[in-house]
Amino acid sequence: QVQLVESGGGLVQAGGSLRLSCAASGRTFSSYVMGWFRQAPGKEREFVATINWNGGMRRYADSVKGRFTISRDNAKNTVSLQMNSLKPEDTAVYYCAADSRRRTVVADSRYEYDYWGQGTQVTVSS
Repeated sequence: QVQLVESGGGLVQAGGSLRLSCAASGRTFSSYVMGWFRQAPGKEREFVATINWNGGMRRYADSVKGRFTISRDNAKNTVSLQMNSLKPEDTAVYYCAADSRRRTVVADSRYEYDYWGQGTQVTVSS
């Protein structure tokens, strides 16, 4: 069983930055693919970024490429999302997710992830 707890959300002006963190429980965290997803009101949950077990493979949604960076620290059981040049359309609840069945190859479908955090709100004002 894996428990995920997100933190770092908040209110920021357009053009600003935020850093989200996800703390994971469980001894096998370092072998999981981790991802970040987001869900805006009235919209489906969408892929943001994913990283494999050692950080050697990362993938980003086109909408955040060049602005967001995903990273992980296996010694601390954490995965982070650095968000720069934020836009109002980035406003959403952001979720951390773990894919316990994959280690090296990442996935951008939410259906591949079997553990989820409770989410953290990010609001970007114009």
